[in-house]
Amino acid sequence: MWSNFFVQQEEEGRMGVAGGGQGGGMAGMKGFRGQRRTNKMSDSQEGKIKLVFFVAIIGVTLTVLGMGTEFWVELAQPKNYSGNQTCQMAHYGLWKGCIRTLSVADIDLERTSCGPAELPGESNCTYFKFFTSGENAVIFKKTTSRNLNLAAAILALLSLTMMVMGSICIAMSLNKGVPFFLKPASFCFILSGVLVLLSVLIFHQSVLALLSSDHSVPLHHELSWSVACVGSAGAILIIGGVLFIILALPFSLWQKCFPHKDSTT
Repeated sequence: MWSNFFVQQEEEGRMGVAGGGQGGGMAGMKGFRGQRRTNKMSDSQEGKIKLVFFVAIIGVTLTVLGMGTEFWVELAQPKNYSGNQTCQMAHYGLWKGCIRTLSVADIDLERTSCGPAELPGESNCTYFKFFTSGENAVIFKKTTSRNLNLAAAILALLSLTMMVMGSICIAMSLNKGVPFFLKPASFCFILSGVLVLLSVLIFHQSVLALLSSDHSVPLHHELSWSVACVGSAGAILIIGGVLFIILALPFSLWQKCFPHKDSTT
Protein backbone atom coordinates (compact mmCIF):
# COMPACT_ATOMS: atom_id res chain seq x y z
CA MET A 1 0.00 0.00 0.00
CA TRP A 2 2.77 2.46 0.95
CA SER A 3 4.87 1.58 -2.10
CA ASN A 4 1.96 2.29 -4.45
CA PHE A 5 1.66 5.80 -3.06
CA PHE A 6 5.30 6.68 -3.59
CA VAL A 7 5.34 5.02 -7.04
CA GLN A 8 2.32 7.13 -7.99
CA GLN A 9 4.08 10.28 -6.83
CA GLU A 10 7.20 9.33 -8.82
CA GLU A 11 5.18 8.67 -11.97
CA GLU A 12 3.45 12.02 -11.66
CA GLY A 13 6.85 13.68 -11.38
CA ARG A 14 8.03 11.94 -14.54
CA MET A 15 4.88 13.05 -16.38
CA GLY A 16 5.61 16.62 -15.40
CA VAL A 17 9.20 16.36 -16.67
CA ALA A 18 8.03 14.78 -19.95
CA GLY A 19 5.56 17.58 -20.48
CA GLY A 20 8.37 20.04 -19.93
CA GLY A 21 10.49 18.39 -22.62
CA GLN A 22 7.73 18.44 -25.22
CA GLY A 23 6.04 21.74 -24.58
CA GLY A 24 8.83 23.75 -23.08
CA GLY A 25 10.39 23.88 -19.65
CA MET A 26 8.04 26.50 -18.21
CA ALA A 27 4.87 24.75 -19.41
CA GLY A 28 6.09 21.42 -17.98
CA MET A 29 6.89 22.97 -14.63
CA LYS A 30 3.51 24.69 -14.50
CA GLY A 31 1.77 21.40 -15.28
CA PHE A 32 3.76 19.66 -12.58
CA ARG A 33 2.92 22.35 -10.05
CA GLY A 34 -0.73 22.16 -11.05
CA GLN A 35 -0.74 18.44 -10.38
CA ARG A 36 0.94 18.93 -7.05
CA ARG A 37 -1.64 21.52 -6.07
CA THR A 38 -4.57 19.28 -6.95
CA ASN A 39 -3.16 16.54 -4.69
CA LYS A 40 -2.98 18.87 -1.70
CA MET A 41 -5.81 19.05 0.79
CA SER A 42 -7.79 22.24 1.24
CA ASP A 43 -7.83 24.08 4.54
CA SER A 44 -11.43 23.05 5.21
CA GLN A 45 -10.63 19.41 4.52
CA GLU A 46 -7.63 19.58 6.83
CA GLY A 47 -9.79 21.12 9.53
CA LYS A 48 -12.33 18.29 9.24
CA ILE A 49 -9.57 15.70 9.52
CA LYS A 50 -8.22 17.36 12.66
CA LEU A 51 -11.71 17.41 14.17
CA VAL A 52 -12.29 13.70 13.51
CA PHE A 53 -8.79 12.95 14.77
CA PHE A 54 -9.68 14.74 18.02
CA VAL A 55 -12.72 12.45 18.34
CA ALA A 56 -10.49 9.40 17.79
CA ILE A 57 -8.04 10.68 20.42
CA ILE A 58 -10.91 10.78 22.92
CA GLY A 59 -11.48 7.08 22.20
CA VAL A 60 -7.78 6.35 22.64
CA THR A 61 -7.74 8.20 25.97
CA LEU A 62 -10.76 6.32 27.29
CA THR A 63 -9.21 3.02 26.23
CA VAL A 64 -5.94 3.74 28.04
CA LEU A 65 -7.84 4.92 31.13
CA GLY A 66 -10.00 1.80 31.24
CA MET A 67 -7.17 -0.64 30.53
CA GLY A 68 -4.98 0.77 33.28
CA THR A 69 -7.55 0.42 36.05
CA GLU A 70 -8.77 -2.59 38.03
CA PHE A 71 -12.47 -1.71 38.10
CA TRP A 72 -13.70 -3.88 35.26
CA VAL A 73 -15.88 -6.06 37.49
CA GLU A 74 -16.97 -6.09 41.13
CA LEU A 75 -17.61 -9.32 43.02
CA ALA A 76 -19.45 -8.88 46.32
CA GLN A 77 -20.38 -11.29 49.07
CA PRO A 78 -23.67 -10.81 50.92
CA LYS A 79 -23.01 -8.08 53.47
CA ASN A 80 -24.05 -10.34 56.37
CA TYR A 81 -22.21 -13.41 55.05
CA SER A 82 -19.42 -13.22 57.66
CA GLY A 83 -21.80 -12.64 60.56
CA ASN A 84 -19.81 -9.69 61.91
CA GLN A 85 -19.46 -5.96 61.31
CA THR A 86 -17.36 -6.33 58.15
CA CYS A 87 -17.82 -7.85 54.70
CA GLN A 88 -15.57 -8.49 51.73
CA MET A 89 -15.75 -7.72 48.07
CA ALA A 90 -13.32 -7.92 45.14
CA HIS A 91 -12.74 -5.90 41.99
CA TYR A 92 -10.26 -6.55 39.23
CA GLY A 93 -9.31 -5.72 35.68
CA LEU A 94 -6.92 -7.08 33.07
CA TRP A 95 -3.77 -6.90 35.14
CA LYS A 96 -4.58 -6.60 38.84
CA GLY A 97 -7.17 -7.65 41.41
CA CYS A 98 -8.06 -6.24 44.82
CA ILE A 99 -9.85 -7.65 47.87
CA ARG A 100 -11.53 -5.00 50.00
CA THR A 101 -12.86 -5.28 53.54
CA LEU A 102 -15.68 -2.85 54.22
CA SER A 103 -17.71 -1.94 57.27
CA VAL A 104 -21.32 -3.09 57.13
CA ALA A 105 -22.38 0.15 58.80
CA ASP A 106 -21.17 2.13 55.76
CA ILE A 107 -23.27 0.14 53.31
CA ASP A 108 -26.67 1.29 52.17
CA LEU A 109 -29.44 -0.42 54.16
CA GLU A 110 -31.29 -1.36 50.99
CA ARG A 111 -28.22 -3.03 49.50
CA THR A 112 -27.95 -6.76 50.21
CA SER A 113 -24.39 -7.27 48.96
CA CYS A 114 -21.10 -5.82 50.12
CA GLY A 115 -19.98 -2.66 48.37
CA PRO A 116 -19.63 -0.57 46.37
CA ALA A 117 -15.87 -0.43 45.96
CA GLU A 118 -15.77 3.34 46.47
CA LEU A 119 -16.52 2.98 50.19
CA PRO A 120 -13.59 3.37 52.60
CA GLY A 121 -11.97 0.18 53.83
CA GLU A 122 -8.89 -1.98 53.80
CA SER A 123 -7.61 -3.07 50.40
CA ASN A 124 -5.20 -5.81 49.37
CA CYS A 125 -4.18 -5.67 45.70
CA THR A 126 -1.99 -8.07 43.75
CA TYR A 127 -1.03 -8.40 40.10
CA PHE A 128 -2.17 -11.48 38.24
CA LYS A 129 0.43 -14.09 37.37
CA PHE A 130 -1.09 -14.99 34.01
CA PHE A 131 1.79 -13.34 32.17
CA THR A 132 4.65 -14.61 34.36
CA SER A 133 4.25 -18.02 35.94
CA GLY A 134 0.92 -18.75 34.23
CA GLU A 135 -0.88 -19.35 37.52
CA ASN A 136 -4.60 -18.79 37.89
CA ALA A 137 -5.87 -16.45 40.57
CA VAL A 138 -8.26 -17.57 43.30
CA ILE A 139 -10.93 -15.10 44.41
CA PHE A 140 -13.34 -16.21 47.14
CA LYS A 141 -12.54 -19.88 46.40
CA LYS A 142 -13.30 -19.32 42.73
CA THR A 143 -10.60 -19.82 40.09
CA THR A 144 -10.05 -17.56 37.11
CA SER A 145 -9.81 -18.83 33.53
CA ARG A 146 -6.25 -18.03 32.49
CA ASN A 147 -6.83 -18.48 28.74
CA LEU A 148 -9.81 -16.14 28.64
CA ASN A 149 -8.06 -13.49 30.72
CA LEU A 150 -4.98 -13.70 28.53
CA ALA A 151 -7.07 -13.41 25.37
CA ALA A 152 -8.83 -10.30 26.68
CA ALA A 153 -5.52 -8.67 27.63
CA ILE A 154 -3.85 -9.52 24.31
CA LEU A 155 -6.76 -8.12 22.30
CA ALA A 156 -6.61 -4.93 24.35
CA LEU A 157 -2.89 -4.56 23.66
CA LEU A 158 -3.42 -5.21 19.94
CA SER A 159 -6.08 -2.51 19.88
CA LEU A 160 -3.58 -0.04 21.35
CA THR A 161 -1.11 -0.97 18.62
CA MET A 162 -3.69 -0.28 15.93
CA MET A 163 -4.51 3.07 17.55
CA VAL A 164 -0.85 4.08 17.41
CA MET A 165 -0.62 3.06 13.75
CA GLY A 166 -3.78 4.99 12.90
CA SER A 167 -2.47 8.08 14.68
CA ILE A 168 0.80 7.86 12.74
CA CYS A 169 -1.15 7.66 9.46
CA ILE A 170 -3.16 10.77 10.34
CA ALA A 171 -0.02 12.64 11.36
CA MET A 172 1.61 11.75 8.03
CA SER A 173 -1.51 12.79 6.12
CA LEU A 174 -1.58 16.19 7.82
CA ASN A 175 2.16 16.63 7.48
CA LYS A 176 2.28 15.75 3.77
CA GLY A 177 -1.04 17.38 2.98
CA VAL A 178 -2.28 14.32 1.06
CA PRO A 179 -5.42 12.21 1.66
CA PHE A 180 -3.77 8.88 0.82
CA PHE A 181 -3.15 7.96 4.47
CA LEU A 182 -6.78 8.47 5.51
CA LYS A 183 -7.84 5.02 4.30
CA PRO A 184 -5.22 3.03 6.24
CA ALA A 185 -5.91 5.25 9.26
CA SER A 186 -9.63 4.48 9.06
CA PHE A 187 -8.85 0.75 8.85
CA CYS A 188 -6.61 0.97 11.94
CA PHE A 189 -9.16 2.86 14.03
CA ILE A 190 -12.10 0.66 13.05
CA LEU A 191 -10.09 -2.48 13.77
CA SER A 192 -8.92 -1.09 17.11
CA GLY A 193 -12.52 -0.36 18.10
CA VAL A 194 -13.60 -3.88 17.16
CA LEU A 195 -10.71 -5.37 19.14
CA VAL A 196 -11.62 -3.30 22.18
CA LEU A 197 -15.22 -4.52 22.08
CA LEU A 198 -14.07 -8.11 21.62
CA SER A 199 -11.78 -7.70 24.63
CA VAL A 200 -14.76 -6.61 26.75
CA LEU A 201 -16.87 -9.55 25.55
CA ILE A 202 -14.13 -12.09 26.28
CA PHE A 203 -13.49 -10.53 29.69
CA HIS A 204 -17.17 -10.92 30.52
CA GLN A 205 -16.96 -14.58 29.54
CA SER A 206 -13.96 -14.96 31.87
CA VAL A 207 -16.04 -13.51 34.71
CA LEU A 208 -18.82 -16.01 34.04
CA ALA A 209 -16.26 -18.82 33.98
CA LEU A 210 -14.91 -17.61 37.32
CA LEU A 211 -18.36 -17.62 38.91
CA SER A 212 -19.15 -21.11 37.64
CA SER A 213 -15.89 -22.60 38.95
CA ASP A 214 -17.22 -22.85 42.54
CA HIS A 215 -20.60 -22.36 44.16
CA SER A 216 -19.71 -22.55 47.85
CA VAL A 217 -19.56 -18.78 48.27
CA PRO A 218 -22.51 -16.77 46.91
CA LEU A 219 -21.37 -13.71 44.96
CA HIS A 220 -23.08 -10.80 43.31
CA HIS A 221 -21.22 -9.47 40.27
CA GLU A 222 -21.56 -6.38 38.12
CA LEU A 223 -19.40 -4.78 35.47
CA SER A 224 -17.89 -1.53 36.70
CA TRP A 225 -17.03 1.88 35.25
CA SER A 226 -13.82 0.77 33.53
CA VAL A 227 -15.86 -1.43 31.19
CA ALA A 228 -18.10 1.54 30.44
CA CYS A 229 -15.01 3.58 29.50
CA VAL A 230 -13.58 0.86 27.28
CA GLY A 231 -16.92 0.06 25.64
CA SER A 232 -17.55 3.74 24.88
CA ALA A 233 -14.01 4.01 23.53
CA GLY A 234 -14.60 1.12 21.13
CA ALA A 235 -17.73 2.76 19.75
CA ILE A 236 -15.98 6.14 19.40
CA LEU A 237 -13.02 4.57 17.58
CA ILE A 238 -15.31 2.81 15.10
CA ILE A 239 -17.22 6.03 14.46
CA GLY A 240 -13.95 7.90 13.97
CA GLY A 241 -12.74 5.31 11.48
CA VAL A 242 -15.98 5.54 9.50
CA LEU A 243 -15.71 9.33 9.43
CA PHE A 244 -12.18 9.07 8.06
CA ILE A 245 -13.51 6.86 5.24
CA ILE A 246 -16.17 9.47 4.47
CA LEU A 247 -13.52 12.20 4.37
CA ALA A 248 -11.32 10.10 2.07
CA LEU A 249 -14.11 9.36 -0.44
CA PRO A 250 -14.38 12.85 -2.00
CA PHE A 251 -10.70 12.75 -2.97
CA SER A 252 -11.06 9.41 -4.74
CA LEU A 253 -14.29 10.38 -6.47
CA TRP A 254 -12.87 13.73 -7.55
CA GLN A 255 -9.78 12.11 -9.07
CA LYS A 256 -11.92 9.59 -10.99
CA CYS A 257 -14.44 12.12 -12.29
CA PHE A 258 -11.88 14.83 -13.04
CA PRO A 259 -8.56 13.26 -13.97
CA HIS A 260 -5.47 15.49 -13.78
CA LYS A 261 -4.64 17.44 -16.90
CA ASP A 262 -1.61 19.53 -17.66
CA SER A 263 -2.54 23.15 -17.10
CA THR A 264 -0.70 26.03 -18.73
CA THR A 265 -2.74 28.75 -17.08
